[in-house]
Amino acid sequence: MHNHQSPEMKACIDECLACYRECVSTAMGHCLETGGEHTKPEHFRLVTVCAEICRTSAHFMLVGSEHHMHVCRECAEICSQCADDCERIGDMQSCVDACRRCADSCLKMAA
Repeated sequence: MHNHQSPEMKACIDECLACYRECVSTAMGHCLETGGEHTKPEHFRLVTVCAEICRTSAHFMLVGSEHHMHVCRECAEICSQCADDCERIGDMQSCVDACRRCADSCLKMAA
């Protein structure tokens, strides 16, 4: 198997997959069980969209697509929005942290 991923790209893939797991877990567990602000459509949609762009970013890097930079740029933007919204609502610090780490890592990949 030929794997030409830089250490930075491997780290970004790991952050994206970790953020994907955290956002899905947060949405389907914490948010649905907590209700209220956590299940308002705008917030719930943002968390699930964040999960999907993280998974997509990881996939683009794993398959070696030259388009990964564009996807990573969008991923960083969505992760930042998700982190801000989770922080605003509160009681989702692990999601906030995962999103911020992913956004930082994806910004480096987008450069």
